[in-house]
Amino acid sequence: MPDDITIRKATPDDANAISALITELAPFFLADSDDPEAATPFFKQVTPAAIRGYLTSGRYRYYVATDGDGLAGVVGIRDHAHLYHLVVAEHVQRQGLARRLWSTAKRAAEAAGNPGRFTVNASRYAVPVYERFGFVVTDSVQHKDGLAFVPMALGP
Repeated sequence: MPDDITIRKATPDDANAISALITELAPFFLADSDDPEAATPFFKQVTPAAIRGYLTSGRYRYYVATDGDGLAGVVGIRDHAHLYHLVVAEHVQRQGLARRLWSTAKRAAEAAGNPGRFTVNASRYAVPVYERFGFVVTDSVQHKDGLAFVPMALGP
């Protein structure tokens, strides 16, 4: 992993960059990447305004990873239990950044009282990553808001 990556708690000033990164990588989440219109509800959930709302709501905790190129990754957890976003820029994928972001968010959730039980709706591409983190598949592929995802859980 590049040495110049820093992980810190996200602020509302990060909303535009977080939104842009998630939107850029959206084809990996969509049920049908040839029909992005079907994912309009999803795209509404990741606008800069929506992300700002998550960052200020109290229900979500986000961390960002930055490097010399700007935002390298983001992780967000809802209610200290549901891994809501974990996205890593393509130029730093497969270098351990997702694991570092997840570890940061997991530690913070556990410090806030989570006993070690987490859920995630993983993109089909990310299932092997989450399995390496210890998550297990809990149901078949689901479709909602133009996305395709696999429900997974970690912990007791």
